[in-house]
Amino acid sequence: MLIGKKDKADISRARILDAAAGLFRQYGYGQVSLRVIAEAAGMKSGSLYYHFASKEAIVVEVLDLGIEMVHQKVDTAICAMSEQASAGELLHAGILNHLQALFAFSDYTSANVRIYGQVPDEVRKANRRVRRRYEALWMSILSRAEESGGLRASVDHDAFKLMLIGSLNATLEWFDPVKDDVQKLADSYTEILLGGLLNHVESNV
Repeated sequence: MLIGKKDKADISRARILDAAAGLFRQYGYGQVSLRVIAEAAGMKSGSLYYHFASKEAIVVEVLDLGIEMVHQKVDTAICAMSEQASAGELLHAGILNHLQALFAFSDYTSANVRIYGQVPDEVRKANRRVRRRYEALWMSILSRAEESGGLRASVDHDAFKLMLIGSLNATLEWFDPVKDDVQKLADSYTEILLGGLLNHVESNV
């Protein structure tokens, strides 16, 4: 099969992004230059400008992809669930698919978590739309869970969403999917989040 110019450009673009994501994950934002990215992608530095206007443009796409890959997997799983799914089933599906995507696309997701606080303000601003879209997906999951009757109405959805996404993303720092089971990790997180730690409700909570 012949590969057209557009296909070749897409392949080269993907190679650049894959190389950049791996480098950002390993070294952080400041230590990675366009020259280093080009070398890792097997290209000349000037060739990068055919695909991206700047290092910042590459960073924005790496950050966006790191979130979009997780978003797509979670959204697909939730949309496939029965309308009668319980709150526990919905939350477990969201947690499991978030974790699976984190480790399936670990260069991108790890780069996102590692360098987001290091990048210039304009890069964070450009990434904000994708980040907010994923947060909105979790808000819809929580609303659906509440409508099912299985979630307390007093739960602050926004606080829970931020706590959940942050704690799941933090597993990239300590969990090894080669040695351990992501399914068991998701089960454990779901049990803690839904059942809590205490045998009874403390009066001062």
